[in-house]
Amino acid sequence: MSDEEEDYMSDAFLTKIQDVKPGVSMVRRVKEAMKKEMQQKETNVKNRQKTFKEQEKESREAALQNSISNENKGFALLQKMGYKAGQGLGKKGAGRVEPIPLNIKTDRGGIGMEEVKKRKAEEELENYRHKARAKQQNETQSLEDFRSRVRTEREERKIEGDLRRSQRACEQLDSQKGITVPREDWYWPKAETDDEEDDSKEEEEEEIVELTSFDKLQILTSYLRGVHFYCIWCGTTYNDEEDLCSNCPGDTAADHD
Repeated sequence: MSDEEEDYMSDAFLTKIQDVKPGVSMVRRVKEAMKKEMQQKETNVKNRQKTFKEQEKESREAALQNSISNENKGFALLQKMGYKAGQGLGKKGAGRVEPIPLNIKTDRGGIGMEEVKKRKAEEELENYRHKARAKQQNETQSLEDFRSRVRTEREERKIEGDLRRSQRACEQLDSQKGITVPREDWYWPKAETDDEEDDSKEEEEEEIVELTSFDKLQILTSYLRGVHFYCIWCGTTYNDEEDLCSNCPGDTAADHD
């Protein structure tokens, strides 16, 4: 290797290379492009011809910034009658000082349309609130109905269970006393019979008013307590009526809770 040729691995070769940070030139170009775009937009806004409404608005605001001069005929008449600039209207000067502000109407709606819209919006809001309250009440009522229905079904199942227990106890106690036929058919549990016998019984029962499970339980409870001195909720056969009344809390399931 000759002396004139530089070694690219040496420090002398590395010091001649410029330190260029990656991405710096790109960021600078983006900023310059954005700056030019903003300047172009500002130039377009300045050079754009204003619309008639914009010109009218600017002239109106410029006129409102200046007070009424003596050249105005109405102001001149007021001055002749003794009015002074900055003084309130009226004989005692207690009236309006500033002119009535302008309220420019920009839409095509008639006079009073804003009030109608406002009243309509209030009515819609009130209707929405009414519907929301009604919906909430319906949901609450539905929940209460569901809870009541579940509670009723639970009570009915409990009554059915107590009735079956009472029927089994009645059959057993009657058999111990030598009673072979129940006082009523439903005092004892239903025995399995042929279909023909069931059909004939159903025809006969159609003519008789069917008692509810609650009524049957009350009647059967009274029979067990009066004849056998037995309480299904205590599960005990007492010696006599006095023993039953003294030691049994009552003749319902609620009395035994």
